[in-house]
Amino acid sequence: MSRPVRVRFAPSPTGPLHIGGVRTALYNYLFAKKNGGKFLLRIEDTDQKRYVDKAEEYILESLEWLGLTPDESVVNPGDFGPYRQSDRKSIYQEYVQKLIDSGNAYYAFDTPDELEEMRHQAMEQGIHSQKYDASVRHKMRNSLTLTAQEVNELIQKGENVTVRMKVPTDELVSFKDIVRGQVKFDTSELDDKVILKADGLPTYHLANVVDDRLMQISHVIRGEEWLSSTAHHVLLYRFFGWEDEIAQFAHLPLIMKPSGKGKLSKRDGAKFGFPVFPLEWEDTKEKETYIGFRESGFLPAGLINFLSLLGWNPGEDQEIFSLEQLSEIFSLEKINKSGAQFNYDKAKWFNQQYIIAANPQDIYDIIGPDLARVSNNKTEAYIIEVIRMLQPRVHTLTEFKEQSTFFWSAPSEFDEKAIKKKFRIDNKEDFSNIISLVDSLVSFDTESLSSAIKGHINDNQLKFGHILPALRIWMTGSMAGPDLFEMMALLGQQETVQRLTSGLNYAVKFTNNE
Repeated sequence: MSRPVRVRFAPSPTGPLHIGGVRTALYNYLFAKKNGGKFLLRIEDTDQKRYVDKAEEYILESLEWLGLTPDESVVNPGDFGPYRQSDRKSIYQEYVQKLIDSGNAYYAFDTPDELEEMRHQAMEQGIHSQKYDASVRHKMRNSLTLTAQEVNELIQKGENVTVRMKVPTDELVSFKDIVRGQVKFDTSELDDKVILKADGLPTYHLANVVDDRLMQISHVIRGEEWLSSTAHHVLLYRFFGWEDEIAQFAHLPLIMKPSGKGKLSKRDGAKFGFPVFPLEWEDTKEKETYIGFRESGFLPAGLINFLSLLGWNPGEDQEIFSLEQLSEIFSLEKINKSGAQFNYDKAKWFNQQYIIAANPQDIYDIIGPDLARVSNNKTEAYIIEVIRMLQPRVHTLTEFKEQSTFFWSAPSEFDEKAIKKKFRIDNKEDFSNIISLVDSLVSFDTESLSSAIKGHINDNQLKFGHILPALRIWMTGSMAGPDLFEMMALLGQQETVQRLTSGLNYAVKFTNNE
């Protein structure tokens, strides 16, 4: 490549980090690592009206949890800071003045009422979406229509003073997008966007272009919602004389609702019962709490793997990739153009694969304290063994607690439908003999239990389908649970005998009352 790869993830701290933003960060990270480049985090907080307290901390914590640690950021600055746009205000003022001096930008003093009147007049003429562009700029209150004295007086007053870029007329703005191919815009379709607001802070359009150039960003990888604004950004590069330093663009497809119709939103998560944010977020304004993927029991690696394939195709059948493997094979050219449909069941499937492959000790380090609180004082070794047995049976970390209750105490209830289906009163004596056999075992381990019980069933010409399911019900309260003999071995001989005895008595009583 002609210059070092430097990419940035540039979220606005206006709320929690949406899962679509996480994917954008991931693709930037992967591209940087693939090409030996740098991954930057830049906080774009120029929209002070929408600024949300603690949103920046949330962004940083989310990236850290996911393992997408930036090479340069507000907490790990490099040589191109500041990395928070509100700290770069003086820089933007300088570049705005350059645009004004070159005639590529102008002051605008229009009030909200005047702008509304402009749109109203256009509506009367049958124009339903009038833009502030070359067709109306000569009618408005700006430095193109006012005298120098009037402009100076209005600037001194400081009311409604904004700066707009002056989009040229009758031109074609063209750029190559790595995902979309060649993209063209007629300048007649573009408005004179505000680049400096009345509060003295820049809009996204100016700030991101100036910062990308000063931070030597080589590739701009962002959501497709910014594609329509890229023509303005290309013009700004030209206005500044930076055509040779313009970044390469790659606009990512949207993450769609599960139905495939429309962009995935936080409301969809609340409606359908799945997370759309990486971490839990408490919205103090709406007085709502949105659960995150972390709190829903996802491992970072599982979520990363799921998101990586949500809009990108490696071109092979393999689906499970570590972050390191993704960093080796990722390619912008293999990103899909069409939107990617969000599938929560698929997300849970990916998470399950990582839970199955995990070291039980590592899972204990995450959920151990939570399980310990409900374990009736079981040892760490015991809890880790429970985790090992349940790993193939759960999709999320939260399910360990839900599915492990019978490991901490004997079931207080039994699945009566299962008893009715699986228990035969004719086998009462056979069950009593099996319980006596279990009670008499000298070695109480998985292999000994399996050999003794299965041997008894075979020797007495019993049916496995009549015996083992009932034993499982008495051990766990239902047909669910991991390997029967592993459970017995872990619970111990005394506890196993007590549960089998209580279960048999319950089944006999229930069957007789039927």
